[in-house]
Amino acid sequence: MKKQGHKKNELRLVAWELTRSCNLNCVHCRASAEKGPFPGELSTERCKEIIDEIAQVGSPIVILTGGEPLLREDIFELTSWGDEKGLRMVMATNGTLLSREMVQKMKESGIKRVSISLDGPNEEMHDEFRKVPGAFKGALEGIRILKEAGLPFQINTTVTKHNSAYIGEILDLAVRLGAEAHHLFLLVPTGRARDMVDQEIEAQEYEDILHWFYNMRDKVPLHLKATCAPHYYRVLRQEAHAKGEKVTYQTYGLDAVTRGCLGGISFCFISYEGIVQPCGYLELNCGDLRVSSFQEVWRSSDIFNQLRDFSLYEGKCGRCEYIRVCGGCRARAYEATGNFLAQEPLCAYEPKRKSGGVSNG
Repeated sequence: MKKQGHKKNELRLVAWELTRSCNLNCVHCRASAEKGPFPGELSTERCKEIIDEIAQVGSPIVILTGGEPLLREDIFELTSWGDEKGLRMVMATNGTLLSREMVQKMKESGIKRVSISLDGPNEEMHDEFRKVPGAFKGALEGIRILKEAGLPFQINTTVTKHNSAYIGEILDLAVRLGAEAHHLFLLVPTGRARDMVDQEIEAQEYEDILHWFYNMRDKVPLHLKATCAPHYYRVLRQEAHAKGEKVTYQTYGLDAVTRGCLGGISFCFISYEGIVQPCGYLELNCGDLRVSSFQEVWRSSDIFNQLRDFSLYEGKCGRCEYIRVCGGCRARAYEATGNFLAQEPLCAYEPKRKSGGVSNG
């Protein structure tokens, strides 16, 4: 059966920062999260209304994140509500708070997958990144409990100069732990990570890592995905074309029908206060769910509509033949220039086009 393409601007993913409270103090944290409570968090009632509104727009995956979402007292009430509305509820947690009882509640409330971050292949490297002794052991114990309970999990890794030489070891660890997937996040210097600008890898190393990541896709028994690394979808096509392969759903699965930067196009982020953004790293107010409905924001945001119009993209992104499958990291462009439509600053590729115009790559 032929795989149908996605509808234009179909909502596929929502990341929802339910709280900024956290039990860790990670150096790269987008939210600069710390122990709360934080004033201004949305009420249980309003959160349920937002879930209803999301379900009226589409049936996306809803990523419950934070901070640490397990610190929110109504977390399982909200998860159950979303599950009952037909949304695929997943959770991003640091893993250190997981217990058998907690994981059982996660399963019963409809959580379909859990992501846990490992930013080093060993205790010393991971704990240095997380700024909490024992974070690595806690994450591994949480993973053990998830595996024992049969709740699927993935490993997320933020790539920096600190750990770029150890990504292969972290991938090997993800395989040994029995993860369903390994997602690489390329550091975006926002939030607390603004102090880590010197930890951003160079454009060519970025390119090399993505080519290596592509070549590992058939060598490991889990799904590999590059996040905040839109160039990967250019690299995938370059590598496939070099092998004489066509990038179709039949040959490349979901990688063939997604694109790099999804912000405002098929993905959005909701802050703990109800502010809608293109993503968690692009801190632009696209609408306030305390006064607007989710449907209004998704369909009418000026910023979202600009992001959906590739003819507005500037610099080499604007003339790149891969713009529809990559798009460059809009958050990285904004942090570097103050213009979210500017060219991606960490891209080594030089487009073949000398003037404007877009193609499917």
